[in-house]
Amino acid sequence: MGCVMGKSELQLKKCNRVAISVPAIRAALLIQRWYRQYVARLEMRRRCTWNIFQSIEYAGEQDQIKLYNFFGFLMDHFTPASSERNLISHIFRKNEICRDTEWERYFCYKSIEVSDSYIGPHLIFPLTFCGVSKLVEAFKHKQQLHARYVLQLLGETWRLLKILPNINRISACRTKQITICGDLHGHLEDLLLIFYKNGLPSSEKPYVFNGDFVDRGKNSIEILFILFGFLLVYPNDVHLNRGNHEDHIVNLRYGFTKEVLGKYRVHGKTILKLLQKIFSWLPLATVIDNKVLIVHGGISDTTDLNVIAGMDRHKYVSALRPPKATHQAVNVSKTQTMNNRNGEAGGPVEGRRRVCSLTDHGSAMAHRHELPRRSLHNAPVSSQLNWSVEEELKKRRRLAGFDQSYGEPKNSDLDPESGESTETDVDEWKQIVDVLWSDPMPQNGCIPNEVRGGGCYWGPDVTEEVLGRHNLQLLIRSHECKQDGYEFCHNRRVLTIFSASNYYEVGSNRGAYIRMGPDLVPHFIQYQASRTCRELTLRQSVGWTERSALRALREQLFVHKSDLISAFQEFDPNNKGMISLRHWASATERILNLGLPWRVLRPQLVSSTQCGMVDYQLWIRELSITEPKLEISDDSILETMYKNHANLETIFRIIDTDHSGLISFEEFRQTWKLLSSHLKTEISDEAIADLAQSIDFNKDGSIDINEFMEAFRLVDISAHT
Repeated sequence: MGCVMGKSELQLKKCNRVAISVPAIRAALLIQRWYRQYVARLEMRRRCTWNIFQSIEYAGEQDQIKLYNFFGFLMDHFTPASSERNLISHIFRKNEICRDTEWERYFCYKSIEVSDSYIGPHLIFPLTFCGVSKLVEAFKHKQQLHARYVLQLLGETWRLLKILPNINRISACRTKQITICGDLHGHLEDLLLIFYKNGLPSSEKPYVFNGDFVDRGKNSIEILFILFGFLLVYPNDVHLNRGNHEDHIVNLRYGFTKEVLGKYRVHGKTILKLLQKIFSWLPLATVIDNKVLIVHGGISDTTDLNVIAGMDRHKYVSALRPPKATHQAVNVSKTQTMNNRNGEAGGPVEGRRRVCSLTDHGSAMAHRHELPRRSLHNAPVSSQLNWSVEEELKKRRRLAGFDQSYGEPKNSDLDPESGESTETDVDEWKQIVDVLWSDPMPQNGCIPNEVRGGGCYWGPDVTEEVLGRHNLQLLIRSHECKQDGYEFCHNRRVLTIFSASNYYEVGSNRGAYIRMGPDLVPHFIQYQASRTCRELTLRQSVGWTERSALRALREQLFVHKSDLISAFQEFDPNNKGMISLRHWASATERILNLGLPWRVLRPQLVSSTQCGMVDYQLWIRELSITEPKLEISDDSILETMYKNHANLETIFRIIDTDHSGLISFEEFRQTWKLLSSHLKTEISDEAIADLAQSIDFNKDGSIDINEFMEAFRLVDISAHT
């Protein structure tokens, strides 16, 4: 006979279960709430870290543009015989107009012997898949390609690129999938990982590499050799688009020039000259099945693929150097720029942030837009200056300490740069700048990209118009580092792909590439090349990159310490050494102009506060930065050195015309005079001579550029304790 449970007992058990479950549910909700807050805080830190890296990167690009605008000003307005113009004229010369037979001598490799002691890869031409595969394996094991094979490889690449169109048109219908890669920036480990996961290029596995193969990373030249090798073996299945870093002037600043000269000390100068030629012949775009456009940077409201397809792309060796337009062309281009870009872009101008920030302070934004920034599009027109050319020349020459022989009519026979370009040249140059330098923005319109200094920001309406006009459905571009390696915008009609993982720091971002089949639907594969990063937890990864970003930010604060103290003192009329957090944040942003949430960053940057007040003198002293131990009487020249480290190295590289890595005392003096003219500051000859003597360690009368720059590299003490 079974046991029957009474009604009261059933109710009691049910109540017990409810009593037990209520605390459990409450506990689960508390845990869930805590976890969400934890993840939100990590995400906030991650975004803040990202903003620091990106702000510093874009500020560097803007400094670069300003420096070359200044060089362009010298080239356009100073006489051919002027000493400062002669220093820089060689980097602005147009592509040499000469017969192919004359260029062949630069690619001549037969006189270069391969010694028996050489243990690197050997290339046999015409190249085969097996030969390039062995080259990949050799680079994987840190071997270097002999200069003889380098010149031979570059010569074959140049001959092939010359017959390629400006826009490669390919089809996904006859293959399973096309692989599209974004920026690699010298990260050989990322390229090798892509090949490991996806397979080597072949007729069955076509690739599109979307520019920026070089600079920043340590293995740019190896990446070029691999890509050029596969291009020669599979010219119909490997496609290379030009990026904004495939530019010899940009390479002077971001490391590729230094890398080539370091790895090929004897033939480095020749290799750089050939690469300058090759970069100018790289195609500008790729179109898949007449529906998907692939360009490095982006588009503008004036982008016309028909114009791009018909131009002589090799005429534009550097996008940083605009053609010297006739007066008529200048007026037309100014009118078009004003009508097309500024007329309808009132909203985007106000709404566009320098970089995406966690906090949105309208007043800070308004202040940033008041600052005098210029882009490549509006920089070369001297009539846009607020002062006359003659007054500007007098001022700059006086500051630089040069003679005052300006204003004489230029003799075109003596000046190879005096030839004026047509309106068509200017329009074509603008098309190239937009394709290589532009970025998308969420607002409608098209405005000059004053954050980078070149190209434009274009909105969803421009995307719809340009894609619709050319009957396209998707634009794939690169040019911007994304935390996940890719990002859609503009109603999923613009896709950014970035293939260099750990771009800013280990763990800062993933890399990604696209697989696209006949349906033209992009599929993403993400990766992280660093094994160390793959083993880190999310919290460890965020902490790692955050510490690196804060180190970089502290360096920026340190090199601007004099300007910061002056700005702080404006809010400290009684000279008590204390200012409010609000004034600290406002002054710091005004000096650095990075668009960062300073009050959010305050706990990481300021160790202690008293009742909401900052002891700014103590804070400046607590910045954990060491300086070089050199006895130099003039402290101002040291601060100028820190603040303009990259610009100074760029000028050094330009003046070092024989690429020997050494410059004389006189060249050293001229470098500083150029920099002081650019900065509009006074630097005495005595201070420059004092600095030169202190850095000439072996007293041979010349200065090693690499040793000089390393001696003045700032070191964050906190990173070594």
